[in-house]
Amino acid sequence: MVEHQVPLLGSFSSSDHGEALKRTGTMWTAVAHIITAVIGSGVLSLAWSVAQLGWIAGPLSLIFFAGITIVSSFLLCDCYRHPDPEYGPNRNPSYLQAVKFFLGEKSQKLCRIFAYESFYGAGVAYTITSAISMRAIQKANCYHIEGHEAKCEYGDNFYMLLFGAVQIVMSQIPDFHSLIWLSVLAAIMSFSYSFIGFGLGFAQVIETGEIKGSISGVPAANLGDKFQALGDIAFAYPFTLLVLEIQDTLRSPPSENKTMKKAAMTATSLATFFYFCCGCFGYAAFGNNTPGNILTGFGFYEPYWLIGFANACIVLHLIGGYQIYSQPVFSLFERWLEEKYPSSGYMNTSYKFKLPLLPPFRINLCRLWYRTLYVISTTTVAMMFPYFNQVLGVLGSLNFWPMSIYFPVEMYLVQKKISPWTTKWIILNIFSLLGLIVSIAGLVGSVQGIIGAKFG
Repeated sequence: MVEHQVPLLGSFSSSDHGEALKRTGTMWTAVAHIITAVIGSGVLSLAWSVAQLGWIAGPLSLIFFAGITIVSSFLLCDCYRHPDPEYGPNRNPSYLQAVKFFLGEKSQKLCRIFAYESFYGAGVAYTITSAISMRAIQKANCYHIEGHEAKCEYGDNFYMLLFGAVQIVMSQIPDFHSLIWLSVLAAIMSFSYSFIGFGLGFAQVIETGEIKGSISGVPAANLGDKFQALGDIAFAYPFTLLVLEIQDTLRSPPSENKTMKKAAMTATSLATFFYFCCGCFGYAAFGNNTPGNILTGFGFYEPYWLIGFANACIVLHLIGGYQIYSQPVFSLFERWLEEKYPSSGYMNTSYKFKLPLLPPFRINLCRLWYRTLYVISTTTVAMMFPYFNQVLGVLGSLNFWPMSIYFPVEMYLVQKKISPWTTKWIILNIFSLLGLIVSIAGLVGSVQGIIGAKFG
């Protein structure tokens, strides 16, 4: 059964104006969205990152980036409503709209480059990671049957194509507000494999009775590896771009910024706890031989079924994580189409399908082709650059300063009308400068790593 319905593409953008969209989100739904965005592929590289930095700099770096994430998200929370951050009648339902309102169109154009490179890059990274995890399931079975010395080699491309095919279907979910069920499922999966990674590392330490590693980290690690490790850790806290998107789903009262700040603090604290467990116990278990991906690098071989289950959880989580980072891109394009072709039947018409034993779903032909092309493009790029740690480092370093520090700080200065050279202005600008230095260091190390992996 096919049922004609108009319109569809405007369903998300209604959040931009007034109260046309009913907001029902709570602190816990916001936490679910954040956990889905934060505890992702980055957690699997943290043991390697701690190994490069050592027992002092590694844990301190985790705390440092967690603190920056909390500060940045708090600054952004106050930029959602204006002129008053709690009761202002006007909303900024997305990061880019907030930049345009507070800093102007030129800043928005610059921000758009970083924002959509970040969203797109997350899609690429998640495609790479999902393929590695699917391959790891097959390798775990192979090692169990053939022995740990067996040559269990499998390619990535087939699994990337499989993940891309699933995302083509999932990308037809209309908008961010329809993702809560997927975010909850993905959050459960992320907790599951994080617990498994922590448990395996902890069990290894108990079994051997030895805490491996050193204060300075891997002796053979060069400066580029240490900088890349910083980039990997920066990628592990990548939800700043989504703060206002998530905040726009919250009901009020209480005011959205209060709820979102509680959610950001709760989610970041939970994520940091798991990061410490996975990163530190992984390093303690393997020391200088810590693999780049703790659940797919086969520091652990047994129990093989648990390794397989953990990697299946990773894949399910990444399916949701991909959508969390793709929906803002889809939304922007849909709003642009609405403005450019407001009366186009092709752009704004959807068709409702009802198949036996399945809930009804809607298809929009315009949405179908451009979202499909988007997924195909991320899959293609992932197949060209399948370098897990290096890609995470580049993405984390490239976006860390502008998106997590510079723009939030500048918007907050405007929102709160903070005068130049006051104490708060100086503190915030020093905070921004330190972030820039860290971001440049991580980017240099990660680019060097990609060049070495591609041509070395």
